[in-house]
Amino acid sequence: MTTPNQLLEVINVQTEIAKLGLDLGSVMSLIVERTLALVNADGAVVELAEDGDMVYRATSGIAQPYLGLRLKMESSLSGLCVQTGEILRCDDSDIDPRVDREACRKVGLRSMIVIPLKHKELTVGVLKAMSAQPGKFCDADMKLLGLLSELIGAAMFYATKYDIDALFHKATHDGLTGLANRSLFMDRLRQIIAQSHRDGRSVGILIIDMDGLKQINDTYGHRIGDAAIIELSHRIQSGARSTDTVARLGGDEFAAILTPVDQTCGISLAVERMLGEIEKPFVFEGKHYALHASIGSSQFPDDCDEINQLLEKADQRMYAVKQVHHQTQIRHAP
Repeated sequence: MTTPNQLLEVINVQTEIAKLGLDLGSVMSLIVERTLALVNADGAVVELAEDGDMVYRATSGIAQPYLGLRLKMESSLSGLCVQTGEILRCDDSDIDPRVDREACRKVGLRSMIVIPLKHKELTVGVLKAMSAQPGKFCDADMKLLGLLSELIGAAMFYATKYDIDALFHKATHDGLTGLANRSLFMDRLRQIIAQSHRDGRSVGILIIDMDGLKQINDTYGHRIGDAAIIELSHRIQSGARSTDTVARLGGDEFAAILTPVDQTCGISLAVERMLGEIEKPFVFEGKHYALHASIGSSQFPDDCDEINQLLEKADQRMYAVKQVHHQTQIRHAP
């Protein structure tokens, strides 16, 4: 039975969605975070149906590391949900023939509820709640998640002005800068690394953190801060090649996938080129502002061959660079 507290939480989620407006990626991220407590799940995912695959576009809990994961529509419970438009439940993935058992074991789920997400009466994806325990969910949980799916469906409908192509763009791109978002970045990184495993090519990863955004926001206001973020995104894109993928991961954090990697200079040339673009003079509404960023990198397969470790190495190296920048500022302070 659905409790008053659960219904109140759904109302709270609805209020938060209204505040997010047309930022569909943020709406999906909010929903998967709230799903955890709502039905006491270990993980939650919003999957969208794209080119015969079900793609993890927002994740939380035990599914968090698998953002961008792809499942085959014809061999997964999510795909079946999209095809039938019906709410489905799996009580034990080890014995349920409808599921992608390998993917379930990879993520660590044993039971799940899969709720269809509809855009203009077309089922385009699912909301999935998952548990590491078999038999975790009941009919009341299915009914409650059905309410959340209606909220996402409404957000999809209004965020994309009824256009199915706009739906997928809104779900995979950052609303402020127009760059790929974290979901699309992870999707492409998984595909590129898988291809590189087969052909033996190197892949570079850059983690780029904007320096001084807090000071800009505190001194000049968030409108100027947003203008600086947008300008930085343009400059990172200008410093990249057409074969590279540039993304805004959130806040003042950006990333890039470099493919192919220059065999002569490796990643260092790409970093140098990007910093050259970033640190050019920035003039906005007649005033000059300084733009700086700290960049860390990693390379497949030289550093390691596992995606999360590659990202962690690049992130650690970025923070090491940022620490050097910070110490330099202290030494030069009046």
